[in-house]
Amino acid sequence: MKKTVRDVEVKGRRVLCRCDFNVPMKDGKIADDFRIVSSLPTIRYLIANGAKVILMSHMGKPKGEAKPELSLAPVAARLTELLGQEVKFTSCPTVVCDCVREMAAGLQDGEVMLLENTRYRAEETKSEEPFTGELAALGEIFVNDAFGTAHRDHSSTAGLARYLPAVSGFLIEKEVKFLGDAVENPERPFVAIMGGAKVGDKIPVIENLMKKVDTIIIGGGMTYTFFKAMGYEIGTSILDEDSIELSKELLAKADKAGVKIMLPVDTVCTDDFEENKRVEIFDADKIPADMMGMDIGPKTVELYRAEIAAAKTVVWNGPMGVFEKPKFEAGTRAIAEVLAESDAVTIIGGGDSAAAVDQFGLKEKMTHVSTGGGASMEFLEGKVLPGIACIEEK
Repeated sequence: MKKTVRDVEVKGRRVLCRCDFNVPMKDGKIADDFRIVSSLPTIRYLIANGAKVILMSHMGKPKGEAKPELSLAPVAARLTELLGQEVKFTSCPTVVCDCVREMAAGLQDGEVMLLENTRYRAEETKSEEPFTGELAALGEIFVNDAFGTAHRDHSSTAGLARYLPAVSGFLIEKEVKFLGDAVENPERPFVAIMGGAKVGDKIPVIENLMKKVDTIIIGGGMTYTFFKAMGYEIGTSILDEDSIELSKELLAKADKAGVKIMLPVDTVCTDDFEENKRVEIFDADKIPADMMGMDIGPKTVELYRAEIAAAKTVVWNGPMGVFEKPKFEAGTRAIAEVLAESDAVTIIGGGDSAAAVDQFGLKEKMTHVSTGGGASMEFLEGKVLPGIACIEEK
């Protein structure tokens, strides 16, 4: 079991806390503060227990350059509002400089500062010096609470553990508990719902989950690669051509293992991705050559609804269709609604699935919505996440 912030004395000590403030921005303003809000329990704990709090995060992909549009200044302002106290911020283009060192050294117990975007430094994504050492010199304890980047071996996510005692915050503790329990000790029936476009991205996850789940439900763009593997006409639907053979093998493995894989029996199609003038529903094996699949159909929705309603644990990663377009949101919305009504443990694996339940106003009805799409995928795949592996054991 990993140490958490509860297992170290933080009073009077400078605590470097890595959060995930990689929030969507629109016109210079924060469009969704879910990740910021998710970090508050750890930050409030540190403040209440007299730590001198130094927060870190990246935003976007500045690729080692100081880009004003990717500054964390708006995050500092939002944190100031949410915490009800000033969060000090310096827009230092090198992230660490003399003024930053001076501010960190001058922090009083319970005060908070936020460093500039860690990816302004090219060394960050390679976990290289001198950046890792410069960050480490600011603090005495390292708290990693950024689950969304826990699958990255970066200076501010895993590199700091080479210098400082490393513990987790409450968000990583929560993510590991829900995802870990779901994979290792689920209440059954255990259903995994896999959507999204590329089969290749999900094959390792599906293979790992096949050893653990009772049913795997398939939806989204990857459906059509499975259809192609089954010999169906898929028209102009999205196709992950490199994964056709892998899809055949996966279906054979599931059959041999006695794991039920459910594929759509009907699909909502259009003649044009942008215009959508012609929208019709076809059985899975009857998609016309000039149409493309965009969502699961109503017969599929009913089949999936019944399977999910009987489950006791559900993990969902990836939408059922192009839910961003109102004409093709019905399948994803239906899945979200049945999960919201369920008394099962419902875990949403971040990314587009999290965006969907938020769009439909159902986020609060889920047991757990992960803050990390890529990290949750790799966790479910059974991979070791560097940002969690680096945390000390109890």
